[in-house]
Amino acid sequence: MNIMEYIKYRPIGKIHSPFKEPKGTPIQPSAGKDVKGIVEVFSEYAEGLKDIDGFSHIILIIHLHLAIESKLVATPFMDDEPHGIFAIRGPSRPNPIGISIVRLDKVEGNILHILDLDIIDGTPLLDIKPYLPAFDEKEAVKIGWLENKHAHIAKFKR
Repeated sequence: MNIMEYIKYRPIGKIHSPFKEPKGTPIQPSAGKDVKGIVEVFSEYAEGLKDIDGFSHIILIIHLHLAIESKLVATPFMDDEPHGIFAIRGPSRPNPIGISIVRLDKVEGNILHILDLDIIDGTPLLDIKPYLPAFDEKEAVKIGWLENKHAHIAKFKR
């Protein structure tokens, strides 16, 4: 089998959240400001959390386990017009992978207490990366079809 035909990942943990279904879940961390949650990292991966407590924000890479059929064109919450799936952040993607940049509140063993949550309870965690402004913030960005809509993001929930 060609590696490009099939890629397999194993979750390293799961997210515990007050959101039990897509409806009512914030669409991005900015819309979930101050919402508390827990990242449970499975014990066999706990050693990988060494020194993570020194970061204020982390990037969670997740498997969108409740995503329905994949669509290449969809109408996002922020618009009435359809756009290509790679130009929106909708969950129904060819590979249902999501990212979320959250605030790290505290670390207790293999448990990460987080804030600004936009993830559904029970979501499998694939990876964690530290958020680094020098690497992750960009200047003079263009935001495509969202140019006139981005001010309203915090108001939107599924």
